[in-house]
Amino acid sequence: MEHNLVSRDVAGRIFRESGISCVGRATIREVKRLADCLEKESGVRFIHMEMGNPGLPSVQLGVDAQIEALRNGVSANYPEIDGAPELKAEASRFIKNFIDLDIKPENCLATVGSMQAAFVSFMVCSRVHKEQDTVLFVDPCFPVHKFQNKVLGIPVESFDIYNWRGEKLREKLESIFSTGRIHSILYSNPNNPSWVCLRDDELRIIGELATKYDVIVMEDLAYFGMDFRKDYSHPGVAPYQPSVGRYTDNYLLLVSSSKAFSYAGERIAILALSDKLAARRYPDLLRFYNSDVFRNAVVYGGLHPLSSGTSHSAQYALAAIFKAVNDGVYNFRDDVLEYGRKARLMKDAFLDNGFTLTYDKDLDEPVADGFYFTYSYPGFTGADLLEEMLYYGISAISLDTCGSEQQGIRACTSLIPCEDIPVLRSRLELFRKDHPVG
Repeated sequence: MEHNLVSRDVAGRIFRESGISCVGRATIREVKRLADCLEKESGVRFIHMEMGNPGLPSVQLGVDAQIEALRNGVSANYPEIDGAPELKAEASRFIKNFIDLDIKPENCLATVGSMQAAFVSFMVCSRVHKEQDTVLFVDPCFPVHKFQNKVLGIPVESFDIYNWRGEKLREKLESIFSTGRIHSILYSNPNNPSWVCLRDDELRIIGELATKYDVIVMEDLAYFGMDFRKDYSHPGVAPYQPSVGRYTDNYLLLVSSSKAFSYAGERIAILALSDKLAARRYPDLLRFYNSDVFRNAVVYGGLHPLSSGTSHSAQYALAAIFKAVNDGVYNFRDDVLEYGRKARLMKDAFLDNGFTLTYDKDLDEPVADGFYFTYSYPGFTGADLLEEMLYYGISAISLDTCGSEQQGIRACTSLIPCEDIPVLRSRLELFRKDHPVG
């Protein structure tokens, strides 16, 4: 191609040496490694859109609190398995202030990031009823969650939300839940990778059917409050972050510190169990654990053998951040709005050069500008498009790897400085010259 920035000979050699059978379907970390190798060999500085790494500094008051905790000697002591009391209390306040749900501090558990929270939840939920052996994913999804179930040996079922919005969702879920196989369902809201946001009526459908068929809902809030079409950032004031917790007692929440607070490196999150789910007894849990109480199974049968708790000092960091937002001292939305501003500029660069947005609507409303967006180009599958764009110094991941039935790419806005958006635009212009559309 006339306007390639990376030589096809160089790229071909690196692709072969990588051992990856299909470059276009490479995982996030594999794409990152390929892009780094291409960057080094070609001298072309890449536009990196593959990694969902925060692009903002950590909240300073969290850093200060963690340093103070270390100075006070917490590193010498094992943490409580379920979390420091200060963190649990502020997490409970945070959930009340920003989701308007009542969850006792004892049921707000500290975990090694939302990844551990998900792993433990999959493990325990898969054992509550021996006849319910399958987890349901609302696709597209974060690929590593499915990999966790593969590691655990848990069967997975999934469907793409694209064609099942609104009342259609009830029909789809009813058809799957009624088989009696599903023990839990997981979705992210906002969604990674599509940035689709489930509406309140859709969450009601999920909650009602979860109660009807005794399914546990795992609500992944990795991008808490980051649907910037509404302001969810004022404690105790509506609107609140939408949640299935208003419509069922069969739920748990994965509340991450990584994106909303840019605290990804310390691997600290909250797994919040609804009070009724936490206290519920499931006799089938005794096949694996010493207690049939759900909370006990999670804490002593899951968190204990996996890690015996999470970083002691990081818990004080997150407790301090939660306290600041609970008290109205710090508004996290003010910082992360930067992702929405960049998304709008990046989307315009793609749309002006013949690309289309793959997941473009929440029913009748355009998808919000935020941490991720998805795009397609005429005549290309998602896998082919990912590989082709590497020659132009642009890396991302294919929607194929996220369980999507749509052909396209996931782009992350976080690691692109504003000054590089014109560079992105110029490379998309070169791509279009080599691949003209009518």
